[in-house]
Amino acid sequence: MTAPLVTILDDEPAIRTMLSDALEEAGFRTMAFGRATEFEAALRTTRPDICLVDLSLPDRDGLTLVHRLALEQGATVIIISGRAEVQDKVTGLELGADDYIIKPFEPAEVVARVRARLRRDTAAPQSSDTARFNGWTAHFHRYVLEDESGLETPFSHAEGEVLRLFLERPKRLISRQAMQEALGGAAGDSFDRAMDVRISRLRTKLREDPKNPRLIKTIYGAGYIFLGDVSWG
Repeated sequence: MTAPLVTILDDEPAIRTMLSDALEEAGFRTMAFGRATEFEAALRTTRPDICLVDLSLPDRDGLTLVHRLALEQGATVIIISGRAEVQDKVTGLELGADDYIIKPFEPAEVVARVRARLRRDTAAPQSSDTARFNGWTAHFHRYVLEDESGLETPFSHAEGEVLRLFLERPKRLISRQAMQEALGGAAGDSFDRAMDVRISRLRTKLREDPKNPRLIKTIYGAGYIFLGDVSWG
């Protein structure tokens, strides 16, 4: 079996070397880049399992890159950044990142987060990557929602995790704690806000009435419930 590939995008050579050594010692393959242009060129022929992305890059805005990776390519993205404010974490998660690690960090922490993310990506039932519900088809292998006319709307990897969670548990209450346990991430305001944003974006893509959504209902003080009729395959 081929080892998972982790790409590292950081303009500091010492960090690239440190992470490459730690990840390779743990059994991963790595590719490291100091500039976004080099990284994006490699993505034309390579599909990594995890992308580690610094936000302070010399040739590109890191947040814009994270958003494009998550939305256009459905990539699993972990931000590694010295920006430690809660708002920075929330913004990164809102734009589609799957996790956020603050510098300075121990290499072992990054390895553990990468392993945990890969476990979550493979733990969900994979019998089918296509789900149909209420006139919609979700194609998880392509990260798009398709309506009855064939019009497609892309969603990010992070949004897809939330959507899959709902579709696998239709008509069942899902608490915020259950979401945090299923999707990972530290409990707290930044996680709660990131979930609210992802759910709001899913509602928009599903053309829901924000004042009276039909599919994703908020049960105040308890969590969420998905009311659609779902079939897989």
